[in-house]
Amino acid sequence: MARMFHVPLSPFCRKVRLSLAEKKIGVDLVEEKYWEADADFLRRNPAAKVPVLQLDGITMSESGPICEYLEETRPEPSLLPKDPVARLEVRRLVNWFDDKFHNEVTSKLLYERVNKKMMGQGYPDSKNVKAGAKAIKYHLDYMTWLLDHRRWLAGDQMTLADFAAAAHLSSLDYISDVDWNRSAVVKDWYAKIKSRPAFRNILADQVPGFPPPRHYNDLDF
Repeated sequence: MARMFHVPLSPFCRKVRLSLAEKKIGVDLVEEKYWEADADFLRRNPAAKVPVLQLDGITMSESGPICEYLEETRPEPSLLPKDPVARLEVRRLVNWFDDKFHNEVTSKLLYERVNKKMMGQGYPDSKNVKAGAKAIKYHLDYMTWLLDHRRWLAGDQMTLADFAAAAHLSSLDYISDVDWNRSAVVKDWYAKIKSRPAFRNILADQVPGFPPPRHYNDLDF
């Protein structure tokens, strides 16, 4: 069985967890307070970041390379299309959510509301929270545009792009920071994603001091 050091609400950890579950790879989850920079954890990843995955006798870090490794070594079910142009679009969207969405939304909402308290870094910065609440509207509108033209975010099949987006949105949904009424098409897309068996463990996450809203693990909202 694989072993992964993670933080429950980390979208990067959730993306890897979704990939592992979709490919039916069992994993032992170990919650890691990476901000404490424990010496043992630093030996696993000197960057002091999660996720860190131990699999096949290898210790891996960074969610992007980990997901690529899983795809190359466990190609079924595939989360990357075979066509190079289609793969390019999946990778573009994964980067969109893990870079642009993360910087403009996740870091402004989740990190301010939850991570600061967990790390003992004080209270949320209201300016950042307001900026994140404004920016997520733009991203939901962009997702709406994509899904108006495609069955899934990157095309006609579910891919790693959908898992990357769902990882961020599920983390934000845990703290009620997603307005699902803004877009029916995005809400329907998320309902399909969170109904998958791969999502079960994520919907079961509980963070002490931060109870999820009632709709969080409701497959029908």
